[in-house]
Amino acid sequence: MTLVHRLGQFVAHLSAEHIPPPVIEKARTCLLNGYGIALGGHATPFAPVARSAALALDGERHSGGATLLGDGRKTSVEGAALANSALFHGRAQEDTCGAGHFGTIMIPLLSALVEARGLPLARMLPSLVAGYEVGGLLESAFGPVTTPAGLRASPLYGTLAAAAASAHLLGLDAERSAAALANAASFTGGMLQSFADGTDEWRYQVGVAARNGLVATELARAGSRSAPGALEGRSGFVRAYVRTDCDVAALLARLGREWSVMRVTFKPFPVCAFNQTPVTAALILRERLAGRMLKQVRVRMNPFETGYAGMDAKGPFESISGTLMSIPFCIALTLLRGTPTMAAMTTYGDAAVNDLSHRIELVTDEKVPVLSCVIEAETADGAWLLQDQRMTVADFAYDWDTDSELVRRIGAETGVPTAAYDCIEDFCRDPQRAGIGTVLDAFAMLPRVVAASAD
Repeated sequence: MTLVHRLGQFVAHLSAEHIPPPVIEKARTCLLNGYGIALGGHATPFAPVARSAALALDGERHSGGATLLGDGRKTSVEGAALANSALFHGRAQEDTCGAGHFGTIMIPLLSALVEARGLPLARMLPSLVAGYEVGGLLESAFGPVTTPAGLRASPLYGTLAAAAASAHLLGLDAERSAAALANAASFTGGMLQSFADGTDEWRYQVGVAARNGLVATELARAGSRSAPGALEGRSGFVRAYVRTDCDVAALLARLGREWSVMRVTFKPFPVCAFNQTPVTAALILRERLAGRMLKQVRVRMNPFETGYAGMDAKGPFESISGTLMSIPFCIALTLLRGTPTMAAMTTYGDAAVNDLSHRIELVTDEKVPVLSCVIEAETADGAWLLQDQRMTVADFAYDWDTDSELVRRIGAETGVPTAAYDCIEDFCRDPQRAGIGTVLDAFAMLPRVVAASAD
């Protein structure tokens, strides 16, 4: 039996009764984080672009269909997934599983499917877990190779996560779930170059992954004949993208035991996942500096992070896609201006920040673990300060209360009514009881929707 067949069995047979309670609770928190960050990202410019594209592709629907969150109009499920994923990804403050942002892919897709097709909400959380498990299992095994090669983990593994999640929600059996995953392995991809160039393709990759994952599942449901060796075959996913053999036994030994959703982390700041620790360290160092002028700064980080596209850029910047990736910019901004905000991240002409960015040396150091950094700062009076910030997944794997505080803080900064978060929390605690209309009500409270309806 091949890997897609075994994964298909796992996806089809997964049920809430067989998922450990801490895993279900973490899935609830992921759902809360996804909707909460999307609410707080309502003013970002990426969802309107994706909405226009979705409506051009699939048209507006006045009955049926799925809602364009933050807009109110309806389109196809595929169109809503494309557009709403850009809203979930707009702040770049979404959840992270390894190097993949699977919540931005799966949550908009599952929400659109439930709304448009009346699918059972009892399957919502297990479907989410199925997607995290399939996408996370493959990302953790192969991401350390594919990411440095220039392939972006979110669309590469997220397409398979979307296929797994939608296959479970649609109730596909093991054979058809395996076909969905095989199809997804053929439809996936995605590069990192947009980070290096400071452009926006990465904002839309997640929606395309959601859309392709659903196409993979619908083809399987319709009866597609799909490659049983899609993952481990001689010309399959692993050989094509990782250039190595696939240890099927090792992967299966982890399936449903390590639970990838448990290593999902959340972002306290609107910057790249790899910049969360540098910003944390810089905030502490800022307090220690007590206003003293800086002469130069050296930052040591793991090569997996320093080698990621855009991380070593020093500007000049013309987009937030450039600033949020840049380690020097994020550290310089934090040292000089404090906690990064969307407004500060889009202030490209701050002369002091730009000057300090060019005096920050980024050093690759294999001895520094991933999610850690060492900042060495020399002040103008010749003193040296060292901030050795060692962090792990556990530091960012927030519980429900911590994540609720995070998303509500962002909402307060961006003008989201507290009632919207009340609705979201009600839904995430018990989707089946609350109903998908509760989610739609929350997004209908956004300032932009209220203004549009007033016209």
